[in-house]
Amino acid sequence: MIGENSQHTAAGSQVEWHPKIKDLPSSERPRERLLRHGATTLSTAELLAIILRTGTRTGGSSHNVTRLAEDLVTSFKGLSGLSRSAISDLCQHKGVGPAKAAQIKAALELGRRLLQEQPEEAPQVRCPADVANLLQLEMAPLDHEQFRVVLLDTKNRIIQTHKLYDGTVNTSLVRVAEVFREAIRQNSAAIVIVHNHPSGDPTPSQEDIRLTADIVRAGRLLDVDVLDHLVIGRRSFVSLRERRLGFDEGSLSLQTEHEVVSRVAARGRPRNKREEGPRRP
Repeated sequence: MIGENSQHTAAGSQVEWHPKIKDLPSSERPRERLLRHGATTLSTAELLAIILRTGTRTGGSSHNVTRLAEDLVTSFKGLSGLSRSAISDLCQHKGVGPAKAAQIKAALELGRRLLQEQPEEAPQVRCPADVANLLQLEMAPLDHEQFRVVLLDTKNRIIQTHKLYDGTVNTSLVRVAEVFREAIRQNSAAIVIVHNHPSGDPTPSQEDIRLTADIVRAGRLLDVDVLDHLVIGRRSFVSLRERRLGFDEGSLSLQTEHEVVSRVAARGRPRNKREEGPRRP
């Protein structure tokens, strides 16, 4: 007995068949459902199907665009996997050529750029999640490490997010003075430091904790408040301040103190900070 999704060719061989989108009732078509009920009611695969527009037919099998989108989401383990994949990797998937791969990458890039756009009023940091929500979608899918410094004014509004290192980041080699260079230049009152773990596990390492302690102590010396150090993972993040890792009292090592003082003295420090007021969220 032959199933509903198969049929015989003239030669008698069985061919797998899936209905085209146009053959489905309008209530089941992704585009029509979006127009009627809104984008939030659609699954990730259905939204991707709207971007891809058409399915594929290869050999003796046919897949409608929704089935193709579902296969992509499953094979690449969600949007983060699609974001990390190169065009060549996408093109190796059955039914995806350069055009469809470009459509996927363009849509993901639009989402990434949307996160970077700043509203008229700069976002204010009230808790670690405020910073994580701004950066996690962009940093979590990366297959390499990045180290960023978020600059804040005295009301904890974001002035700028500065990318300090991009590539393999050995935290034992991060120079504390470099972390504060842009903060001093921009006259920032406080900073949040952020880096990602490409493994997906945001658990801080001993080097992460040691670096945090050095940066916090240097911040006290320079009168720049270090509000937090976040480690971004695949689906979650860790706040070292919340876990009390690296935020204990102590003094800088002589080597670190000499490095910070000499580098800051070479540049000069602006006298007044931006907008006096409360700092901690």
